[in-house]
Amino acid sequence: MIKIKKYAAIDIGSNAMRLLISNVIEEENKPTQFNKSHLIRVPIRLGQDAFTVGEISEESAERMVKAMKAFKLLLDVYQVEKYAACATSAMREAYNGNELVQEIAKKTGIKIDIIEGKTEAAIIANSDLTSFIKNDGHYLYVDVGGGSTEFTLFSNGKQIVSKSFKNGTVRLLNNMVTEGVWLEIEKWIKTHTEHLQNVEIIGSGGNINKIFKMSGKTNDKPLTQAYLMQRYKYLNSLSYEERIYTLGLNTDRADVIIPAIKIYANAMKWSNAKHIYVPKIGLSDGIVKAMYYKNTKIKINEIL
Repeated sequence: MIKIKKYAAIDIGSNAMRLLISNVIEEENKPTQFNKSHLIRVPIRLGQDAFTVGEISEESAERMVKAMKAFKLLLDVYQVEKYAACATSAMREAYNGNELVQEIAKKTGIKIDIIEGKTEAAIIANSDLTSFIKNDGHYLYVDVGGGSTEFTLFSNGKQIVSKSFKNGTVRLLNNMVTEGVWLEIEKWIKTHTEHLQNVEIIGSGGNINKIFKMSGKTNDKPLTQAYLMQRYKYLNSLSYEERIYTLGLNTDRADVIIPAIKIYANAMKWSNAKHIYVPKIGLSDGIVKAMYYKNTKIKINEIL
C-alpha cells in the first residue's frame, strides 16, 4: 500500500526566500521517496540590509511578512501536514532579527528558527547529498549563499569536518569580504585536502544550479574548472542589463551569479579538484528529511 504525505520547508536566505512543498511517498519494504512538488522563490534580499546596516529595513520586513502570509495560504491550500521554517545568516546578524521572528509568528502563525552555519551544513548533509558520495572517494561539499558559504569534507563515505565562513554573494557585492577571509578559507581547504587524491567538489545553491543548467549537461555529468572560468569571463563581459536580457536571468540573480562562481572556482583550485558535481539539493530538501526522520541531532522547530 502506498501512502503520500505532504511536507514543506521554508528557507529564509540572504538573497531570497523559498517555499518547497514535497510529496513524501511511503511504500512497504521500499525506500521512502521525496519528490519535489512545488518550489516558490521570492526575491527579498535581506542580506543587503543585515550586512550593510545591521538590521532588516522596514520595507524588507513588510515584504517578508507578506511573503510569509502567502506561504501560509499555500501550505493550507496544498494541505501540507508538517512544515518548518529556517533562517540563515542575514537574520542571524540583523539585530532586529528576533523581533521580526516574533512579529511573523504573531501575524502568520509560522515559527521561524534562526540557525547557525554548522546547523545549516548539517541539515543540507541530511538531504540527498550522501547518495552522491562514494565510499572510496573524497568530496568537498560547497554551499554558497548570500551571507555565508558552508564547506563540508567527506572522505571514504564519512563526514570529516565542516565549517561556515562569512563569505557570500551579497557580502561580496557590497565589498564586505576582506582578503583575510579569503586567506582563511584557502588555508582551511588546503589543510584538510592536501593529503587527499582526486578530490571532487559537490556544489549547491541557486547560482551553481543556474550555471549547470546553462551548460546543458545531464545531471550525472560534472562541470570543469575551465568551464567555470569561461562562464565567469563571459558573464563579466556583459552588463547587468545584458545578463537579464540576453541570458534571461532574474534581476536578483544577474548580479550575484558572478561572485558565486568566484567562490566555487577558488574552492576547486585550492582543493586541486578537476570537477564539480551539481545535484539539485539544498537547505529546503534537508529540512524536509530532518522532519520526516525526526532527526534529533538537527534542532529545528517542527510546526504541525
